[in-house]
Amino acid sequence: MAAHPKFSAVLFDCDGVLVDSESITNGVLHLMLRELGWQLTPEESIARFVGKMLRDESDVIEEHTGFRIDEEWMNEFRRRRNAELESSLQAIPGVVDAVRRIAELYPGRIACASGADRPKIELQLKKIGLFDVFADRIFSGMEQPSSKPAPDVYLAAADFLGADPAEAAVIEDSPTGVIAGAAARSHVLGFCPDSPVHQSAETLLAAGAAETFTAMDRLPDLLVE
Repeated sequence: MAAHPKFSAVLFDCDGVLVDSESITNGVLHLMLRELGWQLTPEESIARFVGKMLRDESDVIEEHTGFRIDEEWMNEFRRRRNAELESSLQAIPGVVDAVRRIAELYPGRIACASGADRPKIELQLKKIGLFDVFADRIFSGMEQPSSKPAPDVYLAAADFLGADPAEAAVIEDSPTGVIAGAAARSHVLGFCPDSPVHQSAETLLAAGAAETFTAMDRLPDLLVE
């Protein structure tokens, strides 16, 4: 029996969903915060900052370091981050095949909707060989009026695809992103593999995920009926 799409569109987050980038990005951030005098552990850095917009955390950084992050500091962070991503980034296991299968099931109706800056998103998609799949359907929360946990980037992606966001599926891995997807009234699938930088199923469900899954090779089957 042929599989039929369950949703109007599938909207993917990027970091932690498509690419295993969170430990790389957070490693650079952790080092730069230590350079400013904040001696937090890698685990504390992950707990505080993964899934959040760095600019939104400027107050807490200033509180612990006395330094107000500015454009020069952010540019240096992006430069060092991008160099590490270019060198070390890997795809989430199984995601390339899964996304290509989903693209066949949802032709022209998948998008990448990330809170990151566009150069980072594009660098990462090119690095793992998925840039061609998303092409002109890449959306950055930094180009929207408000970033996640506001739903703006998901609403923009759904609008571009001509899809009702309430009938779309959102694939997320952080509470901030889950809240954004739920605020768009979408069906949020929370990705929660066993890893130091991913959240538990309970945390994602509490944030508003409709269901959770732990392996990318399961995702295509969750999107069809």
